[in-house]
Amino acid sequence: MNDPPTALVGFHVVLYVILRDNCCDMQNLRILIVAFMIVLATSTLSSCKGKPEPEHRYQLKGKVVEIDRKDKLVTISHEDIPGYMVGMTMPFKLKDERLLNDMEEGDRIQATLVIAGLRSWLEDVVVTRETPDPSDLSKSSTWTEPKPGEEVPNFKLVNQAGKHISFRDYQGNTVMVTFIYTRCPLPEYCPLMTDNFSQILAALKSEPEKYTKTHFLSITLDPEYDSPAILGEYAAAHSADLDRWGFATGSKDEIKKVATYFGLQYWTENDQVIHSLRTAIIGADGRLLKLYRGNEWKPDEILKELQKTPTLGVGG
Repeated sequence: MNDPPTALVGFHVVLYVILRDNCCDMQNLRILIVAFMIVLATSTLSSCKGKPEPEHRYQLKGKVVEIDRKDKLVTISHEDIPGYMVGMTMPFKLKDERLLNDMEEGDRIQATLVIAGLRSWLEDVVVTRETPDPSDLSKSSTWTEPKPGEEVPNFKLVNQAGKHISFRDYQGNTVMVTFIYTRCPLPEYCPLMTDNFSQILAALKSEPEKYTKTHFLSITLDPEYDSPAILGEYAAAHSADLDRWGFATGSKDEIKKVATYFGLQYWTENDQVIHSLRTAIIGADGRLLKLYRGNEWKPDEILKELQKTPTLGVGG
């Protein structure tokens, strides 16, 4: 058995003196409480100091979904990790952060997941890059993104009411575009994009002129499931003002064209759509103003950008 810490011995001495002298008044009681708190803190520190948390190791396999070089995180859609957790999509830190510079979305990854108390990281990382299927641009390991000022193509889709729409329908309005799917289980992905759009629209209502000249479009990445009727239910569940906020689907090829144009990668695995995130602001003249990667952007950032955007006296 280990010897008791010195602070604990000291606490017992204080307690003995107080009880011996039968002087446990309020002042001495306070002394007793303070002594106890010191003992507790010191004992905790003593027990932790010099004793690193035990490390547990698990084998991880999956695909890279998103790379956040700013916060030094890689989001991976991983298979079941035997003895630890079921397959899901989540961010990880790397022991060797330099590897982030060599990764691309869509890469296959194998690594050792190390869990040490409340800390975790990946080590022994092996990354392989699949040869892209030329018929499936959504899984290509190389892609391009539009640059600000570039004219956005007139993509044609179908909205939540079953009506055929095109990007050109919104000319004269500033257009916010993001990508979702209604069954998305990850709160920091599609639900966050939808919540952000809700917040932006709510804030714009105080500026009627800006509100009526801004249109929002959420495009599904799961067109086989997200029919116009499903998107209509999703819109109603989020109290969307359908005059200002549309939800769109289309054929697999149409969705692929739009997503690929904005640099978004996605694929289907086990009834889940594994995807990165893109949100775009398109000017009233149909040209790209700004493209956001990932989910780090905040509604306030978008509102500031929208304040800068000029409106045209066309459409409504």
